[in-house]
Amino acid sequence: MNALSLGYLAAGLGAGMAVIGAGLGIGKLAAAAMEGSARQPTAAGDIRTSMIIAAALIEGATLFAIVVCVLLAIKA
Repeated sequence: MNALSLGYLAAGLGAGMAVIGAGLGIGKLAAAAMEGSARQPTAAGDIRTSMIIAAALIEGATLFAIVVCVLLAIKA
């Protein structure tokens, strides 16, 4: 096993962990938003807006992590 293959392995593992973390985070966010909307239907619009903003921030951080992993793979 050489350094090139270890770089590809690290990039793949990093990208996979980033996507799994984002999926878990967005899933937990959506579950909390659904529960909040069920408990207080009058605030559903505000909850939905906050959920979409938070999901976009999670997606942005995930995209940044994947770009770093791709750069790691290219450099290796």
